[in-house]
Amino acid sequence: QVQLVESGGGLVQAGGSLRLSCAASGGTFSSYSMGWFRQAPGKEREFVAAISWTGSSTLYADSVKGRFTISRDNAKNTVYLQMNSLKPEDTAVYYCAARLGKPQGMGARYEYWGQGTQVTVSS
Repeated sequence: QVQLVESGGGLVQAGGSLRLSCAASGGTFSSYSMGWFRQAPGKEREFVAAISWTGSSTLYADSVKGRFTISRDNAKNTVYLQMNSLKPEDTAVYYCAARLGKPQGMGARYEYWGQGTQVTVSS
């Protein structure tokens, strides 16, 4: 089983930044596309960003384009989400996910999930 563990969440003011990390184990990390999703209280899970196994292809939700950057370090089995210019509406639990195949924005297509890390943005 592939195991994913997120970290880096916290409480920040609007306009601030956070960098989330997702450490993977139990599989061949470089074989997986990786994604970030988030879920706010009372709302559906939504796609945030994804990256191919080579890092050559990325996808972003329109709501975070220009503010968030996804990257990966296969030598460290880790994927990152740099979040800048944070807004209160970014408040959510952020989840890391992995899949065999191309990066895409449908959560059901991802096979492995972490437990999430809380991001809270104050106004």
